[in-house]
Amino acid sequence: MTKLEALILGIIQGLTEFLPISSTGHLYLGRHLFGLEEAGLLLDTMMHIGTLIAVFIFYRYEFLKILKNPFGRLTWLLVIGTIPAVIVALLLGDFIDEVSKTGVTIGWEFLITGLFLWFAESIKKGRKKMIDITYTDAFFIGIFQAFAIFPALSRSGLTMVAALLRKLDRETAAYFSFLMSTPAIAGAIVLQGKDLLDGQAESIPLGSLAIGIISSGIFGYIAVKWMINYLKHHSLKIFAVYVWMLGLFVLIMQFTGRF
Repeated sequence: MTKLEALILGIIQGLTEFLPISSTGHLYLGRHLFGLEEAGLLLDTMMHIGTLIAVFIFYRYEFLKILKNPFGRLTWLLVIGTIPAVIVALLLGDFIDEVSKTGVTIGWEFLITGLFLWFAESIKKGRKKMIDITYTDAFFIGIFQAFAIFPALSRSGLTMVAALLRKLDRETAAYFSFLMSTPAIAGAIVLQGKDLLDGQAESIPLGSLAIGIISSGIFGYIAVKWMINYLKHHSLKIFAVYVWMLGLFVLIMQFTGRF
């Protein structure tokens, strides 16, 4: 992998991790474009480290609160919200790994993501702020996050829709969605790291990895900040149209044997 390819893939990961259009699906397409399918595991792990650093920096005050009060309400909201994803990962992990490697379902998953995003605009506006989020809210949002274990179902998109259904206001829906991503991203790094230690990954030049991590972190931070402000007053339908177009493109390419 060249430094330019690493830069591009890092930008893709950083932006699409927090825009509701699926980072895993886009990374799969990016790797395919550059002929880097064999580097998938190591590449995904390193790129996720970049976005994890981005959310740690953006939510630094929340994590300082957690460090000061590790058994407080915010900690339990994140724990309860992560439980569904852990259960699904344990039950379906091997199956999802096989699906992710082949990419056979990602076209359909992009289309499904678009349906959720379009539906979000029909949900009546809520007024809940961070202080109003209940453990039931967190678990419900976590169920939607668990569905996003499939490669092209957008984690941020599905969790924002779930948060809107639980009557969080639009800004808070995005804010809590991205905060909930932290244990999910960290868990993915740990699971992928285990396979890396077992030697199930191709080697990538350190310089390229560093560029990928840095670009992923920078653009991930930009995406978090931008998306929270965007959702206050703007529609998710533009993202729905984008993933529908992308999903149809992927399906056509797969049907014609070009992908």
